[in-house]
Amino acid sequence: MTLHADPASLTPAAASPSTGRLILVGAGPGAADLLTLRALRHLQEADVVFHDRLIDPAVLALVNPRALLRDVGKAVGANLWPQTRICAEIIAAAQRGQRVLRLKSGDPSIFGRAAEEIEAARLHGIPVEIVPGITAACAAAASLCQPLTTRGQSRQLVIASATGQSANDACLPAALQPGSSYALYMAIHRIDTLVAELAAQGLPPETAIRIVSAASTAQERVLEAPLHRLAAQVRQQGIANPAILLFTMPATASQPQATAVTIAAATC
Repeated sequence: MTLHADPASLTPAAASPSTGRLILVGAGPGAADLLTLRALRHLQEADVVFHDRLIDPAVLALVNPRALLRDVGKAVGANLWPQTRICAEIIAAAQRGQRVLRLKSGDPSIFGRAAEEIEAARLHGIPVEIVPGITAACAAAASLCQPLTTRGQSRQLVIASATGQSANDACLPAALQPGSSYALYMAIHRIDTLVAELAAQGLPPETAIRIVSAASTAQERVLEAPLHRLAAQVRQQGIANPAILLFTMPATASQPQATAVTIAAATC
């Protein structure tokens, strides 16, 4: 198969009856039975599926058996599929008239780099559809049987990445606000820095930390540790990304300071 270095190098053209389409589908946090019915329909109708590295085999088993499966997953330090290559392959397949399904962990619109693939497809006249999936924050909260927000305690929910453009970037996107719930994605590989930043923001060292790894899957397990021991426990238990950190800052100074912080290892 011919690879194109840059999707913009392909000749833009208006959509025609022979042009395929691109469907970005959220695979959810892992469990196949958390897929939407619409996602399942598209899986069974696809001609080619470009999927993330962490898609559960049970989800891939639902794909049209005649479809071509392409693993385009990224891993830190071993990225064989840069985004430009993924975009070029998607465009080439759609221009051959195929129904192209881009299967992403969690929800395509949350840290899924969907904008780049949508832009490339539209540049070449390829119709695009997004099918939302359950994101890791929701799956983690469901596994813990705790809401992401609580009336009287949370006034807003902030979803942010704890991984910046460089290693020197802070883990926390901004100063924590009282009465706010936070969902921080991709935080575990910087756990020491993150713990230091949380402590500096006012979370006491004895703050209860609950860790849920592999949320929604058969491998799910829970670990609890105080904030000052969190980094050591994460390393001892082998918790790694993909992971998400959930916590709520007290709405007022009079509220209990022992705010529960949760890290849930799950796909985005």
